[in-house]
Amino acid sequence: MQQLSEPLLTQIRTLAEEAGTHLARFYQQDVAIQTKADNTPVTEADLFVSQFLTEKLTALFPEIPVLSEENCDIPFAQRQTWEEYWLIDPLDGTQQFIDRTDQFSVLITLVSQHQPVLSVIHAPILQLTYYAMRGFGAFKQTANETIRLTANHISANRPLKIAIGASASQSQTRATLINHQPCEFIIMGSSSLKSGLVAEGAADCYIRLGNTGEWDTAVAEVLLAETNGAILAPNFLPLSYNQRETLINPHFVMVGDKSLNWASVFQFN
Repeated sequence: MQQLSEPLLTQIRTLAEEAGTHLARFYQQDVAIQTKADNTPVTEADLFVSQFLTEKLTALFPEIPVLSEENCDIPFAQRQTWEEYWLIDPLDGTQQFIDRTDQFSVLITLVSQHQPVLSVIHAPILQLTYYAMRGFGAFKQTANETIRLTANHISANRPLKIAIGASASQSQTRATLINHQPCEFIIMGSSSLKSGLVAEGAADCYIRLGNTGEWDTAVAEVLLAETNGAILAPNFLPLSYNQRETLINPHFVMVGDKSLNWASVFQFN
């Protein structure tokens, strides 16, 4: 098993930054766009960075398999034998990339015994990186500083700050709130960047009522676990990793303070 260490985390952060440099290069030019079987877009940037990261990680850690969003049709019979693996999303926020909002990132997570244990979120245009490792803490790095993220504790006597992907999601999200709890919405592009808002306390939670892949949430699991947060499925139990035929997540809510009774706040039908 790969030993968790600060040098390992630094190595993965550097690799994420290299991938981000490639994304930034593609961002300055017109890119070819295709539509995948699930009707979501994929660009040549996604495919190039997926191959780049897969080759780099395989060269550095030849004994650890790599599972990428853009190369995820590996049979469960093969995947379920993995004790650890790298889980990557070369471009989280492909639509944001296409729409030129700057809100996209590269995601790298190490999953060990079905638990994410090390993760890096790097948004090259925003010059923003979140990174975390189990037992080491979670950090936010900007162009000017690096800060350690502290444990979140949510006050009950103010409106709930909810991160969502688009203003069109507001009514659907409000419908999950019990007793019409007062709330404010924060609109942010890629899933991973919304998880960063929750981890740093800028948002109290992030609700996703739509399809995501395990690569979208694994990277946030470590960040949130190190800041008193969690990701909860509609039954308020944790998500699973590489334990099902499908890699598609159920709906979920990412919460900044896991000690709160979230079942008294939200109800998912």
